[in-house]
Amino acid sequence: MFNHVEHYAGDPILGLMDKFAKDDRPNKVNLGVGVYYDDNGKLPVLESVKKAENQIANPPKPRPYLPMDGLIGYRTACQNLLFGKGSQVLGDKRVATIATIGGSGALKVGADFIHTWFKDAKCYVSKPTWGNHIGIFEGSGFEVGEYPYYDKDTNGIKFDELLAFFNGLNKNDVVLLHPCCHNPTGVDLTNEQWDKVLDVVKAKELIAFMDIAYQGFGQDMDADVYAIRKAVDLGLSFFVSNSFSKNLSLYGERVGGLSVVCPTADEAKLVQGQLQFTVRRIYSSPPSHGGHVVDIVMNDESLFNEWVSEVYVMRDRIREMRQKLRDVLEAKVANKSFEYLTTQQGMFSFTGLTPEQVQRLQDEFAVYMVSNGRMCVAGLNSSNIDYVANAMASVLA
Repeated sequence: MFNHVEHYAGDPILGLMDKFAKDDRPNKVNLGVGVYYDDNGKLPVLESVKKAENQIANPPKPRPYLPMDGLIGYRTACQNLLFGKGSQVLGDKRVATIATIGGSGALKVGADFIHTWFKDAKCYVSKPTWGNHIGIFEGSGFEVGEYPYYDKDTNGIKFDELLAFFNGLNKNDVVLLHPCCHNPTGVDLTNEQWDKVLDVVKAKELIAFMDIAYQGFGQDMDADVYAIRKAVDLGLSFFVSNSFSKNLSLYGERVGGLSVVCPTADEAKLVQGQLQFTVRRIYSSPPSHGGHVVDIVMNDESLFNEWVSEVYVMRDRIREMRQKLRDVLEAKVANKSFEYLTTQQGMFSFTGLTPEQVQRLQDEFAVYMVSNGRMCVAGLNSSNIDYVANAMASVLA
């Protein structure tokens, strides 16, 4: 019956993790998977989260279905983080927001919505981007193309090419943007560059879809959403998918959100209804436990402030690892600058390593990263940083 079904080769990153798990070398290092680990190489449970979970468990409470669009407090939390508590756009009730099954679920619901109501739209993602961006939008029926982004020769951005490309797109084409901590490169637009990009988005009447999975890991909670708030200031209508996986260390709870900025409150009501309808047709309602954790942490002033401080501890540890890696590489590899390692932001770095060098790291040193040279910096710690840096220096020599 199923002989005609095509073989699925598997996700390359998850496949790499399977190979890592089977490696019995004691010095192996996992720099492939996009997960934050602390300096002991452990997945942290945040203190703010522990306190919220204690509230949920004491006493134990029933587990009813949540509303299709999630808890009100959860949705408010997403809006306040992204657009600013007390902002005009929220006061005007122009933002439709739903809780989703992680950031991936937000992308899926948004992609389905856009393809339903803007059938001729095409979607464009940065070259490169997180691989699942392409799969999700293609799965929603989009033709997906790439716009110029990363310049491997400068470890920067092909900004002029990017602007020219956007200027050639059609009305209602979707451009998927990373407001901060670009995945996989770690190379972000400056505020001045964002201003120019968003001016083109407005002039060409494009649909911006901003995917922010790492708020707080770049500069800070507010600076990381500059592009989002600038788009509001310009009067754009656009989509934002956000995730609490990294900054609350709640990966398996699947806690994300989708927000749509609309021209009017009446249109926001229409969009909210259609987002609910989309959810109903896919999974009916979002996860409960993670939803309540987010609701409690984000809406309790003391827990919220504690959480922000914990995020900044994670951010600063990643920065420290970037600096240490750069210091060792510049000491070991003659006539080469590794400044880009410390100007990139967030959990990921494009190291500049070739696929052949990445394979050597794996074969000779048990250091695992994605074949395109993307490294999860959060996999580095004080125990393995010197080993990894020296291994990288060896394959670069």
